[in-house]
Amino acid sequence: MSSRSTGAPTPGRQPPDGGRADRIADAALALLAERGLRGLTHRAVDEAAGLPQGSTSNHARTRLALLRTVVRRQAERESVLLAPPGGPGGATAAGTPEELTEALAHALHQYLTAHRPLLVARYELALEATRRPELREIYDEAGRGFRDPLVALMRALGSPEPERHALSLVAWCDGLMFSCVAGSYHASVPSPAELRCGFAELFTGMGLAGFAAPGCEEDEGR
Repeated sequence: MSSRSTGAPTPGRQPPDGGRADRIADAALALLAERGLRGLTHRAVDEAAGLPQGSTSNHARTRLALLRTVVRRQAERESVLLAPPGGPGGATAAGTPEELTEALAHALHQYLTAHRPLLVARYELALEATRRPELREIYDEAGRGFRDPLVALMRALGSPEPERHALSLVAWCDGLMFSCVAGSYHASVPSPAELRCGFAELFTGMGLAGFAAPGCEEDEGR
């Protein structure tokens, strides 16, 4: 297991693209991670983003509009971090099974170590969506942007039940992420080698060809 790093973004620091909308949304995500939903106000976002008072209100008039903006930005940033190798249905573009598990393990490890605040913000938004049907709709829409490519990935890998296997993959990843960020494993995260073995074992259990995971013990010692 490797020790975690916070990877906390600096509130108010302008992202590389310089877009005001993204700057507001990124500041809001940082606030969610640091203070929770109680700390997410239009004024607080202005301050965290280093913008004149009223800037966030001009962009998102209501709290619901602000939350919708944040959900969309969360999905955008996660799509960069967790996009299936090779794109939708592009399992062959990811190369061999070993290369696929390597790519998946690397993406998950990066999320857990370098982007933990983004993951904390995700949980804040998920819980709020369970209480607000009007937010649930946009949250589920964002989720489909991840689910559908995973179903296509499982189908390309030869899964006889791509929908069910995609759900199993999501459940495994979500459970591991929660445990390592907010659960009993929060002080450390699996190493890339351990994650590679975990993915290989998961795919092997689905009966997918080429994902046998012998020698994980040796791999973990790297």
